[in-house]
Amino acid sequence: MGLYKRQAICAYVGHVDNEQVGIFAAPTGLEGCVPKSSRDILEGARTIAVVGASRDRRKAGGSVPEGLQRRGFRVIPINPYAQELFGERVYRSLLDVPDKVDIVDVFRPAPDTPEIARQAAAIGAGALWLQLDIRSDEARRIAEAAGMDYVEDECTGVVASLYRIRKTAA
Repeated sequence: MGLYKRQAICAYVGHVDNEQVGIFAAPTGLEGCVPKSSRDILEGARTIAVVGASRDRRKAGGSVPEGLQRRGFRVIPINPYAQELFGERVYRSLLDVPDKVDIVDVFRPAPDTPEIARQAAAIGAGALWLQLDIRSDEARRIAEAAGMDYVEDECTGVVASLYRIRKTAA
């Protein structure tokens, strides 16, 4: 059996030969039409900035990042009140992080997420991920406008465990 490259037809609004204006079907790769799944986003990531990282391992903001670290992800904790978490230097905000961030993983209340989304966009993060029970239409709009992938109301730890996602040393 051969391998096939899947293509999709997406609606394209634009000009053709500077005369026609309208909606046209244009073949593209699926990535232009279908949002990535949470599994795809996590599998494609190496570095995760955790906003709301906690010293308390009984809280999700403490146990989930630690579990992601054990699976081989680099975790960058964001917390204005700590110096070191999970053996890593803690940053006060996303804007202070000097490294490339693949996913911004949010353990903060929904009203805080639009500002976090703006910061994620400012640092060029690849995805904004809101943890279980966190949803925000405004954060979604900001993330999508910045070209980021977006996940809400899902746990990175659960997805990593469910799909047995592990990172190996580069």
